[in-house]
Amino acid sequence: MSLEIPERDLGGAAAHYTTQGLPASHRRAYWREALSNTFGSVDMKVPYEVEYGLVRTSLVGSLQAVTVEGEPHRAQRTRRLIAGSNNDEYVVVKVLSHGAVRVEQDARDTCLSAGQLFVYDMSRPVQLTVPERFRTKSLALPRRALGLSESDLQRLTATPLGDRSPLGRLVTPFLSHLVDTAGTYQPQTGESVARHAVDLIQTLVEEHLGFDLQETPNAARMTLLRIQAHISEHLTDRELTPEVIARHHHMSVRSLHKLFEQEGLTVSRWIQQRRLEQCRRTLRAGQTRGRTIAAIAHHWGFASAAHFSRSFKAAYGMSPVAWRNAAVHTPDAPARIDARATHATLPTGTDS
Repeated sequence: MSLEIPERDLGGAAAHYTTQGLPASHRRAYWREALSNTFGSVDMKVPYEVEYGLVRTSLVGSLQAVTVEGEPHRAQRTRRLIAGSNNDEYVVVKVLSHGAVRVEQDARDTCLSAGQLFVYDMSRPVQLTVPERFRTKSLALPRRALGLSESDLQRLTATPLGDRSPLGRLVTPFLSHLVDTAGTYQPQTGESVARHAVDLIQTLVEEHLGFDLQETPNAARMTLLRIQAHISEHLTDRELTPEVIARHHHMSVRSLHKLFEQEGLTVSRWIQQRRLEQCRRTLRAGQTRGRTIAAIAHHWGFASAAHFSRSFKAAYGMSPVAWRNAAVHTPDAPARIDARATHATLPTGTDS
């Protein structure tokens, strides 16, 4: 028996589906329909017995963020299903956080592992086979947002993106964290974050396709993003100076400084802020066992512990010692729940 659930638009409201608490005989039908309901018209094949499944969707700006955890399955989107779907104008950008997946689209058959990022297009046939328990984090965005021709989009699908580039190693954890925090932003902030996310994805895609970013309309912004990604990859290098960065990117120091004018910061100040953020994160996470604050500062590129302490206090209003002590004694605040979220309960039944 199939569960009668209307297909949701990928840009629709937030929802939360889970098999937890359901009778074992109802879980398979519930899990199959939860996945189909989330990703549109797809033919779902799931094992006879399902132990656990969770789907959580939220909005960040106009983008749909989706977390899925669960059992092995196969999802197939055929031409017939696409023809009857209202979700064919989306692409899905997916981070595989745990497990493995086989993706088949546009004559490519690719196996991906945890930590990799990939894209598939809802407008053309696609099949995803998940052989083990998994966790994925996805952003669904309009196809037009990437600004690609049909031929370029077909070159992009079912292949790992950015796993060998500094920009890719920056984008993947950013998108993962964005999906985790979707639904917690105020509307204006969410729209801004969504725009930046699309900019990053677009830049990564164009890098993957081998575009000459100097010839694109947003060349300056894209070049800046690539340089910032390079800086983020080399924060522990105390020789990271504007001169070294400019030489690495084949430009003059003057041109480099001009790029950073749109950030309202000098290159050196931007580097310092990123290093302070990493130090603050390390201290906040309690990753200081057996390490002094001076050692942490040194690791992240500060030559002087005294300079680090002054800079940290100026940025955050307290010394590194006070920050670490406060982090130890203050539990993390719970994430806010977006008022738009709904906890949907699917009808239960047995699968035929």
